[in-house]
Amino acid sequence: MSSIADNLGSVTRRIQKATLAAGRAPGSVRLLAVSKTRPPADLRQAHAVGQRAFGENYLQEALEKIEALRDLPDLEWHFIGPIQSNKTRQIAAHFHWVHSVDRLKVARRLSEQRDDTQPPLNICLQVNIDDEATKSGCRLAELPELAGAIARLPNLRLRGLMAIPDPNQADSGRRTSFRQLAQALEQLRLQLAGGAPLDTLSMGMSDDLELAIAEGATWVRVGTAVFGERSAKAP
Repeated sequence: MSSIADNLGSVTRRIQKATLAAGRAPGSVRLLAVSKTRPPADLRQAHAVGQRAFGENYLQEALEKIEALRDLPDLEWHFIGPIQSNKTRQIAAHFHWVHSVDRLKVARRLSEQRDDTQPPLNICLQVNIDDEATKSGCRLAELPELAGAIARLPNLRLRGLMAIPDPNQADSGRRTSFRQLAQALEQLRLQLAGGAPLDTLSMGMSDDLELAIAEGATWVRVGTAVFGERSAKAP
């Protein structure tokens, strides 16, 4: 069985190769290690070989890991799961990034509950890029109004967009979805010129990170290829 260190090396090489093939600058794509259901010991192994950014879906599980790994102050915590309104206070307090904001009510709560002594919370808007009935995210048509409102909130820093294309599509379909997200980000840049930085596309996972990088991903969210097959959700 491959070790986490070996897996990270393999994923890093995939990212580097795809970045080069796309004609993009080395280092322009970062790896977000999706660590949901993984014990703190696995994150320590990843940290020991240089991984710093970790993505969590389940708040209570994440808070326990943040506490268990408090001796590693350079960890960067990303919340990537659905957000319930009653969870925003703790997300605002403990995370550096949130990739899954899809409505203004949640964004306002995150802004209000972010301590003024902390830097602004980095935000990506989650887009339901393929209009799937069972998936979270705003629709493309809703983006201009939602992004404009969120960009004005004081304790948030709108960075870009996140999406999870329909996994049942062929590669060509997923690549089209990634391209649509990149085009939507470019349109928002024109809309919000001089405001939010809008430098982030969070898209691509273990099976399709090369497709996402070819279309402009700046974060790829990889779990299985780093940590191995996932067990059931932690209690």
